[in-house]
Amino acid sequence: MVQAYRADTENAGVGPRPDTRLQALRRRLTSDRGIWRRGIILALCSVLLTLVMVFHAEIPNAIGNLGSLIETFLPWFGVLLPLLLVLGLVRRSATALIALTLPVAVWLNLFGGLLFADKSGTGGDFTVATHNVNAGNPDPAGTAQQVAGSDADVVALQELPSGKVAAYEDALADRYPHHSVQGTVGLWSKYPVTDSHPVDIKLGWTRAMRATVTTPEGPVKVYVAHLPSVRVKLNAGFTANQRDDSADALGEAIADEPLERVVLLGDLNGTMNDRSLNAVTAQMRSTQGAAGDGFGFSWPASSPMARIDQIMVRGVEPMASWTLPATDSDHLPVAARVRLGAG
Repeated sequence: MVQAYRADTENAGVGPRPDTRLQALRRRLTSDRGIWRRGIILALCSVLLTLVMVFHAEIPNAIGNLGSLIETFLPWFGVLLPLLLVLGLVRRSATALIALTLPVAVWLNLFGGLLFADKSGTGGDFTVATHNVNAGNPDPAGTAQQVAGSDADVVALQELPSGKVAAYEDALADRYPHHSVQGTVGLWSKYPVTDSHPVDIKLGWTRAMRATVTTPEGPVKVYVAHLPSVRVKLNAGFTANQRDDSADALGEAIADEPLERVVLLGDLNGTMNDRSLNAVTAQMRSTQGAAGDGFGFSWPASSPMARIDQIMVRGVEPMASWTLPATDSDHLPVAARVRLGAG
């Protein structure tokens, strides 16, 4: 009796120990079996999103160029990730949240380097800029002067109407004494421009050119191109066949180029992810991918969603790449600094 009394008094006022957070979570997971059963559809959406991003190159173009359409806007698949996260939390689904780690990991592997890493560096001895000025641009002189304000050594312009070429020439004459216009594309340079010719990209009229720019570091072959536009139509999908044929022709011309150092400037109406531009992208480096800060979207200028204006190089080292302030065009100008000389 005395011993029982002592035990009662020793334990008096001592309640059960509070659970740790880990124990509480463990108890909740084991008691609420619905946390695993809910959100199956959300988990399947995450798996499907993962498969699309991993195997995008396997999606056929036979029906409406679906593969190219997906690849054009592939970075924007990342917008779905926060949505799936919120829905998973609302549903209180462990299954959905665990499945979400798959597309998150794949997207970060594909685009994390562009989003979170500034690859731009110092140095470089050759700066270039390119701009689709828009045929309906109401202020050609102002647009030309804005692009020239980048202090680029070479400026390439696309979509030049014949009636406005003189306005661009006058606006750029002081800074760029050397230039050549072929069809609707033109090249302006601080250094001598020679051997300028149209490049046949299978359109029937001139929308691409090449010329040799003689820099202090030696000659550089500069290509300027404006590939055909693409459209998304409900009855036809992604209409890009003409653009694809022109890209193949441009790729052949660059592959046959004997000069070691090559720079391509232009509106390619496609992103680096689009497999239909492989004839070009397989043999050249994107300055934005190699030395840019962020995605560098250039179109549409009011709310950029895709990088279709490209600066690509072969035989030179990209050092930095960036977009320029908006002009009266529907595209943003883009610029890059590269290193031609050794060291």
